[in-house]
Amino acid sequence: MPQPAALDTLPIIDIAPFLNSDLGNAHNRSATAAALHSACIGYGFFYLDLRAFVDPAEPEELTRLAREFFALSQEDKDKISLKNQDHARGYARLKENVTNGKADNHEGIDFYKPVEHPDKTKPVWGENQWPTIPLFREKYEEWIEKMKKLGLIVMEAMSFGLGMTREEWQQLRSQVDDSFWVMRIIGYPPLPNDHDGYSCGAHRDYGCLTFLYADPTPSALQVFVKRPGVPNEDTSGLPAEQGLEEGIWINADPIPGCVVCNIGEMWETWTDGLYRSTLHRVVHRGSNYRVSIPFFFEPNFDALVEPLETISRMKEKGVAIPGASRKSVVYGDFLVGKVGNNFAAEGKGRY
Repeated sequence: MPQPAALDTLPIIDIAPFLNSDLGNAHNRSATAAALHSACIGYGFFYLDLRAFVDPAEPEELTRLAREFFALSQEDKDKISLKNQDHARGYARLKENVTNGKADNHEGIDFYKPVEHPDKTKPVWGENQWPTIPLFREKYEEWIEKMKKLGLIVMEAMSFGLGMTREEWQQLRSQVDDSFWVMRIIGYPPLPNDHDGYSCGAHRDYGCLTFLYADPTPSALQVFVKRPGVPNEDTSGLPAEQGLEEGIWINADPIPGCVVCNIGEMWETWTDGLYRSTLHRVVHRGSNYRVSIPFFFEPNFDALVEPLETISRMKEKGVAIPGASRKSVVYGDFLVGKVGNNFAAEGKGRY
């Protein structure tokens, strides 16, 4: 039987070379871009070292504020319930979110990019609901601005790795420069032994880039790494979620100074399948209350997402790209098609 390769941790990539325009930094930029390209093909997941971009105290303060909210009474948390708005923006109770037909053992608050002329009867078109905890909104809005900036930085670095021209990058940038971003603040109590499900069931993100900051809790976030010829030996004791795919689940434990980054389905379309969105889940069996803060950097709502010209050049050079060709999509239509029917009733899954 084939033995697993020594690929049990995700790569760590330092984004520092792309934080300034120093022309003498070209070699480091090229190395970073190549590392991103390799990680997107091999894993769809990687760590981003942000020590040159973010003070580690900032996300720690966000975690503290999140814990303060989740420690409130149920009555107080329900004051910003999803049902007050578009069933997208606001607070979801423990087990209110559903993945793969099973209740997820977490609670959370969801925020989306503010829109003009909000209308809570339309999917994702309501208004964000903020806790009244002092400094909560101010600190999180500062984080949102930094993550939006980080999204453009990482996208540019990926354009280098894909061999895009500067004109092609500017065209791609115009599709994400008004990102219809999403941010979640999630609280995970320990997973009960008798719970018929996961802390968060296995799923693939359907957008562009996810930047996940999580508290130091180990052995919670898991990523499925495909390894042909290696049968999965899932020891979670929970139902298998990867179907017949061969591979293993690995832990993506927090690393100080880093966020976990993964690509969503829009990158599958842009690269016509060269980059693939990867299954991941949360199984939190520890004794603590875990907090994570994923930020989803997405295309513009009206962005037309279609295979990039650089992919055509790769194919002409003989680069093998698996699977059928991807169809163009308007991101907003894709988003509403994915989740729109989940906003009509309370207690439906959204991720």
